[in-house]
Amino acid sequence: MTSWTLRNFLSHGNAAVSCCSRLYFHQTGVCKVACQAETGFKPSKVAVVTKTTRYEFEQQRYFYAELSEEELKQLLALKGSSYFGLLERHNIHTHNVGHIVDNLQKEGIEVRVVKRREYDEDTVRWADAIVSAGGDGTMLLVASKVFDKNKPVIAVNTDPERSEGHLCLPVRYTHAFSDALQKLRKGDFSWQWRQRIRMHLEGTGINPTPVDLHEQQLSLEQHSKAHRVTTEAQRSATHNYTTPCLLPVRGLNEIFIGESLSSRASYYEISIDDGPWEKQKSSGLSICTGTGSKAWSYNINKLVAQAVEDVLRIGKTKTGLNIPLNQEVIESVTEAYNESLIFSPEEKKVFFSVREPIVNRVFSNSRQRGFASKLCVRSRCWDACMVVDGGTSFEFNDGAIATISLHNEDLLRTVILD
Repeated sequence: MTSWTLRNFLSHGNAAVSCCSRLYFHQTGVCKVACQAETGFKPSKVAVVTKTTRYEFEQQRYFYAELSEEELKQLLALKGSSYFGLLERHNIHTHNVGHIVDNLQKEGIEVRVVKRREYDEDTVRWADAIVSAGGDGTMLLVASKVFDKNKPVIAVNTDPERSEGHLCLPVRYTHAFSDALQKLRKGDFSWQWRQRIRMHLEGTGINPTPVDLHEQQLSLEQHSKAHRVTTEAQRSATHNYTTPCLLPVRGLNEIFIGESLSSRASYYEISIDDGPWEKQKSSGLSICTGTGSKAWSYNINKLVAQAVEDVLRIGKTKTGLNIPLNQEVIESVTEAYNESLIFSPEEKKVFFSVREPIVNRVFSNSRQRGFASKLCVRSRCWDACMVVDGGTSFEFNDGAIATISLHNEDLLRTVILD
């Protein structure tokens, strides 16, 4: 390894790191796989960002109605929800947050506990590291405000019985966070830099002000109104952008582009890796990173064994080949295809999926899915949005052009523990 490459690699973090036999590098010098920490990770200030539990949400939802606890119980019962069940999950989450905070403080670390709706850029600047205490949704929110690739983000699943937590530490550390801290102290862990999507907007009527969906349950009408309000509020400052405007978020999982009304076809033009523009109509466009390739994108594109069996049966009939149709072969082919949809969070590429494309003499679809380094999308929609990680929405109507790309300075620093 050249000294330049090593210096470039070390510049990713303020903790000393070393290269191990598992490592290799892109030409840019960016580590493609996780690297082992040589010295421990020892932050002095940590922000713990906690999720809003369903119990808290329901309380906030009916706050202005001034419902008593008994009235809230009755209202939840009418909706088929259990008050005591929500309270139990809330208490489990609260207990596990307390466990995280106690263990951090025992290590002499200054801790600031922040509710997700209070989490802002000031919190990020204050902290040496950030712990996401919740599930994958909380992790995505936490990551959205971290723009310093040297600032670590660690996710702990505070209710593993009800949340999958793909982006979180292994479940055992929920109840043994002290073990995780000791591994971090000793350097017995690996750093992982996850790629994130950068978005630029340009064109007519652009409004780069986001609508935050994390703490809201908006109807279609409310969602459209929220975009109109932000557009009108910034009318004097919002003109036609002749140069691309960088949006104030990064996509860790995926972005989705399409009409807000799901039954309406989305009309747009797309260019892949600076290729020719192609007119498309579909149910929308999904673009994911390697981190998001196990999430929504995977479920959009995965095949089930029944579909694979049908295709193999037709192939056998059409070709006359002796294709075995036993369960082992069907499951093997299904698994191989579905695994091809998943790629590493460190890989510098995105995977795009055109959902339910409409193909006729006017609209084409040369590639329904595939890998790319860059995508450009020009909107021809009526009431569309570009949603980042399911939590931040940008207006994306006729005349707007989005450029989606990846950049090394947008990497997110996370931790891998065995």
